[in-house]
Amino acid sequence: MSAFADLHRPGDPLLMPNAWDAGSARILAGLGFAAIATTSSGFAATLGRLDGDAGRDAVLAHARALVQATPVPVSADLENGFASDAAGVAETIRLAVDTGLAGASVEDWSGEAIYPVDVAAERVAAAVEAAGDALVVTARAENLIHGVEDLDDTIARLQAYAQAGAPVLFAPGLVRIADVRAVVEAVDRPVSFLLRPNGPTVAELAAAGVARISVGGAFAFAALGALVDAATELRDRGTTGYWANTETGLKAVREYLA
Repeated sequence: MSAFADLHRPGDPLLMPNAWDAGSARILAGLGFAAIATTSSGFAATLGRLDGDAGRDAVLAHARALVQATPVPVSADLENGFASDAAGVAETIRLAVDTGLAGASVEDWSGEAIYPVDVAAERVAAAVEAAGDALVVTARAENLIHGVEDLDDTIARLQAYAQAGAPVLFAPGLVRIADVRAVVEAVDRPVSFLLRPNGPTVAELAAAGVARISVGGAFAFAALGALVDAATELRDRGTTGYWANTETGLKAVREYLA
């Protein structure tokens, strides 16, 4: 389908960190990552909003900015396709193709509930048709991050999305390596994995057959955590200990943003 699709190799996973602005995308590309993802939560935070509140126009403009900022493929988190029906999802994907994105994910979460599997599969099929050969669609089963601890249903959903044509499958919220293996063994498409605290390592995921690994909003919030720590030191102690952490960032800016 595309050079981006070829990067998805089960057992030799694509490490695809999530950038939250053009600068972070350029630094990640400069550090040698072969592809970059967006993060809906991290980007929304740059707008002073919560995850899910950015809106389609802003998200697609952000995606275009990252595509233009980096030489590597970019895959976007397009939430639920910013649409309640399959036709609307297809329109979002067509607009995503126009931004130059190499990939995009579509969730089966409406913002309030998980779509029935037949409805969700119809939405995936519409996304895949709209993408054609220009963009790799990742179909996301959102059960596990919305309190539905049902691995069998999650697997059944991923199988349905594969039958609908999704080139890549994703069930964020998986933690136990046994569950990861169960998912990989149950489907015939590359599986993406979201790294979680105290979860499997990259090496363990590779051994389980995972084809892609991302971090979601973790890098963005790690950066914001450093901001909070530095600002709290300034406010409460009036000292400059935070300068000890600036050398690495300043070096990266000079090296990769020049």
